[in-house]
Amino acid sequence: MQNVYQVPVNPGTGTPMNQGWTYCDRIGPESAGLTVLEYYLLRYRHSGDHEWQARIETGQVLLDHRSTSSTELLRSAQVLTYCRPPWQEPSVPLDIVIIYADEQVLVVAKPGGLPVLPGGGFLEHTLLWQVRRRFAGEEPPVPIHRLGRGTSGLVLLARTHSSRAALSEQMRRQRIGKLYRALASGTGMRDRFTIRQPIGKVPHPLLGTLWAAAADGLPARSDCVVLRRQCTDSLLAVAISTGRPHQIRIHLAAAGYPLVGDPLFGPGGVARLDNDASVPGDGGYFLHAHRLSFLHPTSGRRLVLECPPPPELT
Repeated sequence: MQNVYQVPVNPGTGTPMNQGWTYCDRIGPESAGLTVLEYYLLRYRHSGDHEWQARIETGQVLLDHRSTSSTELLRSAQVLTYCRPPWQEPSVPLDIVIIYADEQVLVVAKPGGLPVLPGGGFLEHTLLWQVRRRFAGEEPPVPIHRLGRGTSGLVLLARTHSSRAALSEQMRRQRIGKLYRALASGTGMRDRFTIRQPIGKVPHPLLGTLWAAAADGLPARSDCVVLRRQCTDSLLAVAISTGRPHQIRIHLAAAGYPLVGDPLFGPGGVARLDNDASVPGDGGYFLHAHRLSFLHPTSGRRLVLECPPPPELT
């Protein structure tokens, strides 16, 4: 039986302030010689020089646990900490459906719009935070794989160190089956086709780098089957054995069939030239992790779990 866990929110605003967070960075050899301000401007491009300058001057940024200045030069192995005060996170759906749970494994259905891990202004409004809050007092569940913020569906988590090691090994050996539903632009694709476009990091004007189609990237494979063709789009079942970041979005775009509503990846599997402001977390596309199969880490029994897709993908 499925259990629905809804996280309570402040009835006044719906999105209460979080508790703040401290970000720690150990300086590597490649960053030695940069100033404190240069380091943050290069590594965290979401804020400009005036914002980082103010944070450093007001003591929110520490170097080796002491106050610093924007012009102080960094040395390898030093530690920078940014103590971010509480902030109001963007409102996202927080309802999580537990599909399967035992002492070793947890599988949940993530709503589209909810990030899996902290980042980009999200801390408590993430799947990881909400699951750990649900299982407070126990060993924190750890995601074995990720879904994009705009992608809905099944996420596998390990509840012990031993199950994490076993499931991660299955992931490395491509023994975890993942089947998605995707709404792709166009109707001219073959009934069955396979995409093997390598995926790697490429330059991006806002983010510095972005995972996209790259000739020298990591190998990736997506096996696609057309379920329905209608007007200008097609409903696909897509099975992936590799799990590169944004793989299905990149692969279908590279094949000439980008996801309907995808604001980021266009023809060729690279960022759209007409929208430099788009980032991977932007939604609007239709992609759902429909089926997940894996060997249970202790019993060895193969589990096959499903999560019904949204109406647009049925």
